[in-house]
Amino acid sequence: MRVTVLIRPKPGILDPQGEAVRDALAKLGLEARAVHVGRVVDLELDDTKDAQATVEHMCRELLANPLIESYEILAGEERA
Repeated sequence: MRVTVLIRPKPGILDPQGEAVRDALAKLGLEARAVHVGRVVDLELDDTKDAQATVEHMCRELLANPLIESYEILAGEERA
């Protein structure tokens, strides 16, 4: 089973990478009100029975920092 995890800074959390991208876009004459830079983690799991719980555990323990990041788990057709 393939699962994608989208990890982003929580609203209100300083995002220096996003600010750097926004500034670089402005220098190119391209305007964006806000830019947020996150991560995408693609996982392939053998067990589909408890996949949601397993990936939730992975996110809480390693993939995301729950204090400053939110995550979204996409599986199946949601990944398209």
